[in-house]
Amino acid sequence: MIHVIATITALPGQRDAVLALFNKNRPAVLAEQGCIRYEAVADVPNFGAIQTPLGDDTFVIIECWESGDALRAHAASAHMAEYGRNTKPLLASRVINVLQPC
Repeated sequence: MIHVIATITALPGQRDAVLALFNKNRPAVLAEQGCIRYEAVADVPNFGAIQTPLGDDTFVIIECWESGDALRAHAASAHMAEYGRNTKPLLASRVINVLQPC
């Protein structure tokens, strides 16, 4: 199993626009062979000292894939290329971590 944590920081004030594009693309990703989990998450407001806030412009995509091959196919898909083209002008940064169970 492969896990992905993608930290997405939009340009100031653009997070909702990026999330709208994510949500439009999400059904196509969930339909991909090997996709187990694909969801966007953001800060729980005012959670307290235990939390390190991401901030108003950042969200995280949590993904789980059956295999590296499934993740590679996802990355090469036409709908992800379109998503990338549509979100690129709205992003300040994107950090992707590909992880495996210990």
